[in-house]
Amino acid sequence: MRSTDHLTVSELAARSGFAPSALRFYEREGLIQASRTSGNQRRYERGVLRRLAFIRAARNVGLSLEEVAAALAALPDSRTPTKADWTRLSRAWRARLDAQIAALEKLRDGLDSCIGCGCLSLKRCAMSNPADVARTDGPGARYLPAPLR
Repeated sequence: MRSTDHLTVSELAARSGFAPSALRFYEREGLIQASRTSGNQRRYERGVLRRLAFIRAARNVGLSLEEVAAALAALPDSRTPTKADWTRLSRAWRARLDAQIAALEKLRDGLDSCIGCGCLSLKRCAMSNPADVARTDGPGARYLPAPLR
C-alpha cells in the first residue's frame, strides 16, 4: 500500500497543473525533490505542491528560473516556503509588479494611437518618430514600456 503523504508524478501533475515533463525538469534543476521507490518510481512529498505554487506565482511575476531557484535556495534546508517566507521574498517583487502594471496601463491607454513600433505609417509617428529616429535605439517596439519589450 502506498503512503498518502507522497504523490506520484501523475498525481502531482494533476494537483499542481504542471505537466509531468515540467516536474521532471524542475527536479533536474533542483527546484523540487523526489524520493524513489524500490521500483525506481518518483514520489513527491505533499509539501512539493507549495513549492510548485511558489514557482508558478514567481514565474507569473516575471522572475526567471534562476531567480526562483535563488529564492528557494535561500530557504533554510531548502524547505517548503511558509507564509512568512512568501511575504519576505515577494516584498522584493512588488516594484517589478508595479512597473509591469504601469507598463500595461500605458499600453492599454495608447492602443488606439500607437503600437510603439516606430513605423511611419501613422500620422502621429511622423511627430513622435520623425525619420524613424527610434531605429538608433535598437530593434523592436522601442516606444513600448521596457517591461513589455
